[in-house]
Amino acid sequence: MASKLASSAAAAASSAAAMAKSVSSTTIPSAASVAKTALPHTATPPPFIPRDTFPVSQQIVRSYFLGHHHSTLEKMRRTISTVSLVIEVRDLRVPITSWNPLLERTLSATNSSPDRSRIIVYTKRDLVPADAATRSQIKLLERFHKESNHAAATVFLGVGQDPKPVLDAVRQVNRDQLTPSFTGLRALVVGMPNAGKSTLLNRLRARGMGRHVAKAAKTGAQPGVTRKMGTPVRIVSGEEDGDEGVYVVDTPGVFVPYVSDPISMLKLALVGCVKDGLVPGTVVADYLLYVLNRTDPKLYGKYCGPTNDVEEFLEGVARRTGKLLKGGVLGIDRAADWIVQEFRGGGLGRVMLDEISEESLGEAVRLARDPVLSMNQAVKKEKTERKARGEAKWAAMQGG
Repeated sequence: MASKLASSAAAAASSAAAMAKSVSSTTIPSAASVAKTALPHTATPPPFIPRDTFPVSQQIVRSYFLGHHHSTLEKMRRTISTVSLVIEVRDLRVPITSWNPLLERTLSATNSSPDRSRIIVYTKRDLVPADAATRSQIKLLERFHKESNHAAATVFLGVGQDPKPVLDAVRQVNRDQLTPSFTGLRALVVGMPNAGKSTLLNRLRARGMGRHVAKAAKTGAQPGVTRKMGTPVRIVSGEEDGDEGVYVVDTPGVFVPYVSDPISMLKLALVGCVKDGLVPGTVVADYLLYVLNRTDPKLYGKYCGPTNDVEEFLEGVARRTGKLLKGGVLGIDRAADWIVQEFRGGGLGRVMLDEISEESLGEAVRLARDPVLSMNQAVKKEKTERKARGEAKWAAMQGG
């Protein structure tokens, strides 16, 4: 009887053990498998994809052509015959967009006289990338100006860089004059608003005449500081008897009456060629975010992670920089203004907004020959081009 009971107990124990083993192996998952199935969100997030295009409104302001811009152009047309040199200043961050067709047409006479030359100075060289691709584009730009006979010299200057290359070019033009002047060589310095004309003039005067000379032109961070043509300022002393040196007249920056491409307007607003506020600051900041994402999102990494959302971007900027309103509310507009200024000063890395290519240079030449001067003209031109395309298509169909 005892043996029978023992045998029964052993069988029961064996059955219980088998059940326990079955349960542990089939119904109780491991901790790792639980974590794996219960926390799928811990997987690696998808890579950040920047926007392919910028959704700019066609209603954006397209002009910054003020009254003194028009009067300056008229004075240039009357003055151009009395000067022997034109120094045109452009922003290298927008080398194509800052090419003003109206100035180009006004200054086209510089190539019609053997006694008149032009020097093109691209400023802010140190604010564009220094990589091989950008250097190649700059070489293309330099070669284009040389082969097109646009200028006696093309110079690229960084912020604060010694303007000696410009002075050397000016002195060479002075030496090459076919008709020496006892009143000195007269020059105009021209360009888009806030391209750096007045700053360049002051640096040329300091370098050419001595470090302690007074400023020749007033400067500022906003466009429109210079509102009328100045008086001749000597920047180079005469090199020999009878040579009175070189005198330069500063001129107000001249914008175009109409910018046909809204993206071009955003580029000019971003670099400061138009007055802040003309294009809403948050729109300019959104375009900046788009540009940075296309370049490298790490450029704004200390403010927030990669994002295509301008609100998230500006909230991060506001928190980081303390741009707060009453009650601790994030100052989005203040953050937008601040981050744009940070970009202009080079605080967000080196960026070139235009791509220099044979095609873009050719298009700039075409626009210089036939600039669009108003919205009505742009609409009329588009209708004409659309009609021409339709007629060409119809002719091709008939011919087929």
